[in-house]
Amino acid sequence: MIKVENVKKQFIKTNNKKEKISFYAVNGISFTANDNEIIGILGPNGAGKTTLLRIIAGIMNATSGEVSIDDMNYKENAIEIKKRIAFLSGNTKLYERISPYELLKMCGRFYEVDDKEIEKRINKIFKILDIDNFRNNRIGNLSTGQTQRVGIARCLIHDPKYYILDEATSGLDIVSSQVILNFIKGEKEKGKTIIYSTHYMEEAENICDRVILMNKGKIIAVGTPEDIRKKTKTKTLRDAFFSLIGGVKSED
Repeated sequence: MIKVENVKKQFIKTNNKKEKISFYAVNGISFTANDNEIIGILGPNGAGKTTLLRIIAGIMNATSGEVSIDDMNYKENAIEIKKRIAFLSGNTKLYERISPYELLKMCGRFYEVDDKEIEKRINKIFKILDIDNFRNNRIGNLSTGQTQRVGIARCLIHDPKYYILDEATSGLDIVSSQVILNFIKGEKEKGKTIIYSTHYMEEAENICDRVILMNKGKIIAVGTPEDIRKKTKTKTLRDAFFSLIGGVKSED
């Protein structure tokens, strides 16, 4: 179980008058991700999704609040927690001069997986994500969709319990996106927990057990896609979001 309790993240920015202004990218977020569940974190750019996921993954410290994973916190159990999670963002950088096979071999050793087990896992992962045809090509020569699949393969090598995926299908073609969505659903069927951030609301409606709608750093709705549509008397999550924020508004 992943538990997020009243998490806040404060930043300071400089405005056009060169004045320093503090603001909260994440402002009092609380929720629980249960085992065997896909949770979608949805909202527009600037809603605070990426900051929140980085805090959950232990990449960024919260200003206040707490994240616990299996009743452990990062301050006392960072190494053990990171063995249980996998984090992927849409702009994750990979070594361009090596192949997908070499990358997974290296990552497996980082996680102290036995070499024989690494080979088994690589073969299985490459079939799941349809990577076999380019397993020995340089990563720098791969397409965006192929590279993103390799990034997910990297997350799989240590068999994590939790996946934290930030905009995993952003900018991908329909085939690559579907491969990744099928992977997410397949991992859920294995009992894994996935926290999945996206601004593609139609995508989330198809795969998420629950969704968290965010805007300007705060949660504006939580529930199943069906529940949120019913409460807002709308037909899609996109329409529900606009209903909750009072319609389309220009940036402040």
